[in-house]
Amino acid sequence: TILDRIVERRRVDVRDAAAVVPRAALERSAASAPRAISFTGRLRAAGPMALIAEIKRASPSKGDIAPGMDAPAQSLRYAKAGAAGISVLTEPTWFKGTLDDLAAVRAAVDTMGGNRPAILRKDFIIDEYQVVEARVYGADALLLIVAALDDDTLARLFRFTGELGMESLVEVDTVEGMQRAVALGAPFIGINNRDLRSFTVDLRTTDTLATLAPRTALLAALSGIQQRADVERFAYAGAEAVLVGEALMLAGDPSAAVRELLGFAGSKS
Repeated sequence: TILDRIVERRRVDVRDAAAVVPRAALERSAASAPRAISFTGRLRAAGPMALIAEIKRASPSKGDIAPGMDAPAQSLRYAKAGAAGISVLTEPTWFKGTLDDLAAVRAAVDTMGGNRPAILRKDFIIDEYQVVEARVYGADALLLIVAALDDDTLARLFRFTGELGMESLVEVDTVEGMQRAVALGAPFIGINNRDLRSFTVDLRTTDTLATLAPRTALLAALSGIQQRADVERFAYAGAEAVLVGEALMLAGDPSAAVRELLGFAGSKS
């Protein structure tokens, strides 16, 4: 599957990165990195439905989306329009993302002071090395994809992420995946409407899987969200956040698109 190929490639990438900057050196940098804020805290403070807006240059299903995008400028447009979180893709081969994008976005939103949106490293995290990288480059949270990890690795990465002061968005796209996230005790669960094996989108995935999540978990709906009606649908299903990438990257006016998704279409920022 595409997921298998991406994960295999990331294993090679991690080995290459660790050969250049050893983990011990990376951990020294992490120790002096600015404090992370609570991603879930930021989402909950944003009200009944929060938006995580994504920086996504390309994808396996769509190819190039906006490869030349100015990530920091785009992130500020998102933030000022009301996005509570910003997701930054850092996978280079299929998504054309980089850790430099992550650092640049964090630096940009830091200019907003205490009211900045929380930052998510969106990648195929399979190794503790990548968790340390996320901390060094400014993430408040990172994505752990249940389908890409065995139970032991999932639990280890989840625990290690918390030890470094970050939160994990635990992503599921099947009933079995949701059961594993629940068994893990994940307080922040993302339901991906995109099937990670076929990359097809079905918005009913969130409707179905949300019923299996613990009441205490913060649920986010990921993928395939195009309009305000989709956001309302997921709020009804029990989600407290939605993650939107492509629709915002392709929008002529991203700020207006953010406001529309949040239900503030008529207002000016």
